[in-house]
Amino acid sequence: MSLSGVYVTAVDSRPTGGSTPHAVTAVGELGSSSSRGPRPLGARVKAFVALTKPRIIELLLITTVPVMFLAQQGVPSLRLVLLTCVGGYLSAGGANALNMYIDRDIDALMERTSRRPLVIGTVSPRECLTFGITLAVVSTLLFGFTVNWLSAWLSLGALLFYVVVYTMILKRRTSQNIVWGGIAGCLPVLIGWSSVTNSLSWAPVILFLVMFFWTPPHYWPLSMKVKDDYARVGVPMLPVIASNKVVARQIVIYSWVMVVVSLLLTPLGYTGWFYTVVALAAGGWWLWEAHALQNRAKAETTGVKLKEMRLFHWSITYVSLLFVAVAVDPFLR
Repeated sequence: MSLSGVYVTAVDSRPTGGSTPHAVTAVGELGSSSSRGPRPLGARVKAFVALTKPRIIELLLITTVPVMFLAQQGVPSLRLVLLTCVGGYLSAGGANALNMYIDRDIDALMERTSRRPLVIGTVSPRECLTFGITLAVVSTLLFGFTVNWLSAWLSLGALLFYVVVYTMILKRRTSQNIVWGGIAGCLPVLIGWSSVTNSLSWAPVILFLVMFFWTPPHYWPLSMKVKDDYARVGVPMLPVIASNKVVARQIVIYSWVMVVVSLLLTPLGYTGWFYTVVALAAGGWWLWEAHALQNRAKAETTGVKLKEMRLFHWSITYVSLLFVAVAVDPFLR
């Protein structure tokens, strides 16, 4: 999901090397061969669940529910929390399914995506497209009729931004893909607030910006790890077109801005001492890891291992700790 800078390179909207037609053919052949006999129901259900990318959605919900506590300044309605989570899951799941439909050609060529349902033929492209559109419609109506229409439009906006702006326009054309495409992953923060208040405020905007600046240093370390995959299919993630030293420097810049922005909630009166302590401690450790990655990148030519996944894994812990603090802070003020 992905929030996905500073170096822009244009590439063709399809992978280079003439391998895309082969990939599409391979997907088609797998899909047709799978239709020769019925798949077990359990395998089919598991495949459709996989289309929604549930592990990514877990992270989106971590940034949604705590903001509801902050907006309520206490415990929000459990019914509202459940409806918001279900609506958010369906919306993000629809976006992820449509992403897989669009990217099925390059998914077949990338090692880390080569076992996705469309690639191995467990689900056909038509089924995936229908499934994604259905989830998009159902989630929007669920939000509109059971939560509020502001949340519904924000949810639909996030889905369209991810599918159209990120997947269809940015991803294969520019290293800015993760930076601007990541806006879709920031919108659940606004949805969490609007679901409670039916309005927006500076608090969710600040947390939106935290997630905006969090996404590149979260995703670039992973991209450094699998940059050969991206290079193979012509997707210009920053680590593909720039050296590890350049990428690490950008990670440090985004990290500093993210930590500073995260501290704005307290002086503006939205949070108290507990959130501030957690934001300082977690942010300080983040900066330590970011600078350590930069130092390793500078010394990489001497044989020092990059260990880029350390920051990637810590980034998930960081955002979890920060948003738990957002939820707990109202009870300690």
